[in-house]
Amino acid sequence: MSQSDVQVLDEPAASPFLDSVELTESVLRNAYGHFPSGVIALCGVVDGGPVGIAASSFTSVSITPALVSVCVADSSTTWPLLRSAGRLGVSVLAEHHGETARALAAKKDDRFAGIEWIADRSDAVFIGGASLWLDCVLDAEIPAGDHRIVLLRIERMLARPGVSPIVFHGSRFRALAEE
Repeated sequence: MSQSDVQVLDEPAASPFLDSVELTESVLRNAYGHFPSGVIALCGVVDGGPVGIAASSFTSVSITPALVSVCVADSSTTWPLLRSAGRLGVSVLAEHHGETARALAAKKDDRFAGIEWIADRSDAVFIGGASLWLDCVLDAEIPAGDHRIVLLRIERMLARPGVSPIVFHGSRFRALAEE
């Protein structure tokens, strides 16, 4: 890229794309939807059965110690149940998991109906066919606005390199495109 290809903005306020708008929930949801993200299932065994949620706010945090994070709404009725689980399974959902993601995001009692899942010896719950499984323990929770940033310490993992993840973008599930 040459210097002539770069436009320098001296005054951000003069830029038409930075006009002030009211930061309503719908405006922010639309804005956040411009950033593609993967989708995970965060699941554990509670009272003898699987409990889980879908989230697109997952990110790696640290190599040493091995930490990942996910943001969970304060209004979630599922997170308090998951918090009590000894171990939590993170499944990076694959491109064929659109219906699974919808089911785990729904506000219904039996989110696991029709979903292939497995609980391992630690009682972490994993979704069948996922591209990555992380067996985690809760490390910390950090209040952040109307959400909590949940830090999870990875204890064990299984990666399936040939399985492509699903992507959430513009309020839709999508597959990665080959380059």
